[in-house]
Amino acid sequence: MKLTWEKWSALPIAVLMVGTVAMAQDQSASQGSSAPAAQSSTPAAKPDPTIAQRKENQQDRIANGVKSGQLTAGETANLENKEAAINGETKADRAADGGKLTGAEKQQINQQQNGLSKQIYQDKHNANTAHYGNNEVGQRRENQQDRIAQGVKSGQLTAGETAKLENQQRGINQQVKADRAANGGKLTSGEKKQVNREQNHASRNIYNKKHNGRTQGGAKPK
Repeated sequence: MKLTWEKWSALPIAVLMVGTVAMAQDQSASQGSSAPAAQSSTPAAKPDPTIAQRKENQQDRIANGVKSGQLTAGETANLENKEAAINGETKADRAADGGKLTGAEKQQINQQQNGLSKQIYQDKHNANTAHYGNNEVGQRRENQQDRIAQGVKSGQLTAGETAKLENQQRGINQQVKADRAANGGKLTSGEKKQVNREQNHASRNIYNKKHNGRTQGGAKPK
């Protein structure tokens, strides 16, 4: 009887010890599973934009400025000439280094793009805007600018091509301004015909440059 009582009296103690061990294991397991969750909540650092991504972003900003009228033809031509110069420098650096850019070259290009980025902002927010007017000549100008903006946005126009097209538009705009100034703010019938012929020529240039197979880096010809 004594042995039987001791056996049964020891049973609750064993059960208590097993329960304590199980609770300890549960606590350690829950702590272990919560650690990865805390780590996964930390946002990953975003990588710096590549040279190509930076160039595409600048072109998108210029295209938006042309489309909205915030950039005049002269401002756009100036910006695109600078972008073309950066692109030419990048191409030459890659050719000299087996298709790659050194760390110093990347830093130099980034500094140049920073300067261009500031100028894009300033040109888009100054007092100079494209005023087309509610007339045939103005509407033709606006249509040409929309086509150029679309070509820049899609990558069909390179920076150099865009600069040439916008220089052509700037020349037409200056001629229209001078003609209006000489005629009390109006254009004669002959002047309108002359402007229309020049815009026809510019229109063909826009089409040809958008379909010549030369595109911004990474863009597919359409």
